[in-house]
Amino acid sequence: MVLMEHSPSSLLRLLFLLLASLLRHPARSLLLVRWLLANPDARSFPLDAAFFNVALKSLRAARRWDLAEPLAADMLAAGVPPDNITYSTLISAARRCRRLDRSVHWFERMYAAGVVPDEVTYSAALDAYARLGRRHQVAALYDRARAAGWRPDAVAFAVLARMYGEAADYDGIHYVLSEMRALGVAPNAVVYNTLLQALGKAGRPALARSLFDEMLRSGLSPNEKTLTAMIKIYGKARWGRDALELWERMKANKWPMDFILYNTLLSMCADLGLEDEAEKLFDEMKRSEGGRAQPDSWSYSAMINIYGCGGKAERALEVFEEMLGRKVEPNIMCYTCLIQCLGKAGRVGDAVRVFETAIERGTKPDDRLCGCLLSIVALSREEEVGMVLSCLEKANPRLVEFVKLLKKEEASFDEIKEEFRGIMNEAETEVRRPYCNCLIDICRNQSFPPQRAKELFQIGMTYGLYGSLHTKGSSEWSLNLKSLSVGAAKTAFEEWMMSLLSEQEEGLPESFCVFTGAGNHKFSHGLGSAFRSHLEKLGAPFLKSEERSGSFVASKEEVVSWLRLGILSQMSLHR
Repeated sequence: MVLMEHSPSSLLRLLFLLLASLLRHPARSLLLVRWLLANPDARSFPLDAAFFNVALKSLRAARRWDLAEPLAADMLAAGVPPDNITYSTLISAARRCRRLDRSVHWFERMYAAGVVPDEVTYSAALDAYARLGRRHQVAALYDRARAAGWRPDAVAFAVLARMYGEAADYDGIHYVLSEMRALGVAPNAVVYNTLLQALGKAGRPALARSLFDEMLRSGLSPNEKTLTAMIKIYGKARWGRDALELWERMKANKWPMDFILYNTLLSMCADLGLEDEAEKLFDEMKRSEGGRAQPDSWSYSAMINIYGCGGKAERALEVFEEMLGRKVEPNIMCYTCLIQCLGKAGRVGDAVRVFETAIERGTKPDDRLCGCLLSIVALSREEEVGMVLSCLEKANPRLVEFVKLLKKEEASFDEIKEEFRGIMNEAETEVRRPYCNCLIDICRNQSFPPQRAKELFQIGMTYGLYGSLHTKGSSEWSLNLKSLSVGAAKTAFEEWMMSLLSEQEEGLPESFCVFTGAGNHKFSHGLGSAFRSHLEKLGAPFLKSEERSGSFVASKEEVVSWLRLGILSQMSLHR
């Protein structure tokens, strides 16, 4: 045999060189190790962990966990004890192959064997536990490792920051920052980005801004991910001025702006109603060098949404036509925003034509588009209702049948409740309350039987769609209508007032408050003014509060006196 012609030391060197040359050929390195295992007489030395480690690293590089773990089993069967490198390679290989359960398994086996992990292994294990959602085990492992003398690096802190951020755990994020500063670990760009994203999820815009400034002072330049995270944070907090200042700094400093960042900025402008700023940004995208940030369907959706909220239906249509002219295929959000805009503007015929265009181009209506059509039914004139229901028939026939059922005088409460439950079970969770809102609006606006709106509201309450409306304090009871449509808000208020008739006067609080929303959005309008008109129509004593924005207040004496004037008959008339 050729192998027997060499001394043990020279043979070892040759085999290591051969294995190293096969690192990019995992199947061959595995074949060599298994041949050596199967032919002990062909070698004059025992195999140790080093041989297996080279082969395992080769399999890790190839992401072949299906071969790596069986090789580890062969190693144990041959009586070769794994060392720190073996365990570290297996743990990182499992993590790289998204077998986090096996990564944790081999780490726990490493600990049980008394093998001390190194810095890289600790970080890999922390990441595996964190991605599995085992927060308590992450904290315990971190404390145990620190007690053993481990000094975490920026990678480990990035793992902790991401975990606490996904849980929106501000205390955990604060702990990570404190630990880094105590140990003198300077965050790199990845850690800063992770911490900023975490603070955004935790709803801490002020701390995020301070951390961003700290990053700049440290000499690090923000990248696209950093800036996108900050824009999202400012948009969520409705800090329009800060967001625009950051945009100006981006341009002045020529910080990198990618496609995602542009769209994030546009979405923020749409959320805050910043029409002029959005137009400038949109034009900048169209002029981008080399077309690297040309507007896509999401960019156009944001612009259509902005013009729709501002009541500029014609401008929204122009943007839509430009989009088609540029061969940008509209997504479902584009169609939904435009149809909603046209419906609110009373251009029902145009809204129907846009819907038909969507169907012709192969768009499959989703629950949000169905909700949009329902809201247009509520706003339509009697002669237009049929056109909109014909569109809805193509998207959700069951909803159309339910609207027809609501119109029938002879339909029973139980029949309506059962069909409503079936529709809600089929709908996505986030559209259930909007569906109920729109259906109540339809009942009130389209002269359906007078009890229908009340019945739908009661059913919605039963199914938990309106569970957070009422708050009872010792001195004040309040009703939060912010998330309701105009019709649903009117119905909720009427039901609230009627419920007071069954209360003993001495058990009532000193004041009552109705909250319709502060209207921070530039284009916010509708509910507050519509509700105020409704109060005036009913002769209700609630007046707009000077101290609390978006609130209407009344005293106990005023409410009781008003109820005694015959509020029940008035509500019956105006329902």
